[in-house]
Amino acid sequence: MMTEDTNVPRLLEGRRAIVTGGSRGIGRAIALDLASHGANVAIVYAGQAEAAAEVCDQAAGFGVTAKTYQCDVSDFEASKALCEQVVADLGGIDIVVNNAGITRDNLLMRMSEEDFDRVIAVNLKGVFNITHHLMRPLLRSPYGRVINITSVSALQGTQGQANYAASKAGMIGFTKTLAREVAARQITCNAIAPGLIDTDMTGAMPEGALEALKVFVPMRRTGAAEDIAHAATFLASDNASYITGQVLQVDGGLRI
Repeated sequence: MMTEDTNVPRLLEGRRAIVTGGSRGIGRAIALDLASHGANVAIVYAGQAEAAAEVCDQAAGFGVTAKTYQCDVSDFEASKALCEQVVADLGGIDIVVNNAGITRDNLLMRMSEEDFDRVIAVNLKGVFNITHHLMRPLLRSPYGRVINITSVSALQGTQGQANYAASKAGMIGFTKTLAREVAARQITCNAIAPGLIDTDMTGAMPEGALEALKVFVPMRRTGAAEDIAHAATFLASDNASYITGQVLQVDGGLRI
């Protein structure tokens, strides 16, 4: 079990955070990194209860409050109930990380309406649902951060991902708009655009396909989920208090 490292500065001591899609991959890494810096974390998952429980146990090892919550973030009313419970359990909210996302890839001419709608519902409407229901608690907090995990696919397009790229591009527009709306209240809203990251998604790719993609990355390698997590912790901290409405690309130079 991971435990608190006393050599790590606690940048988020006592902050209260929610991370959607927190049971695996990038969401898991973000939840653990926030916890390692002293944040109490609500770990939201869709269907992997065992994985979420493992993340929760590891997060609690840093001496913080950590709890798991199951929710389909595309459901407006379910998201409302989730957010109310999280606020009640943590005593408020300071940091919102919208990470939940799915892919249903196909060429546009073969893509079904169901696959397009489902990706938009989870990846984009889910961001609206969670952030909408947490805006009042955020406004009551003296400290507010919204961090949306988008993708380089939103910036360049990816063949076979019209639904995914559209959802992630929508997140960028959402981020910039919300940043303007809440800036006067000293709440920041930023996005992180991961590139080719070592997750279950890339792990399922044929080795030849993955190597072919690395050619387009100037650093010639995949990134780690922790690379995204460190960026999220920075944006959640006081060190980023004058940064808002930005898209931070963590992509090994892919979009240079």
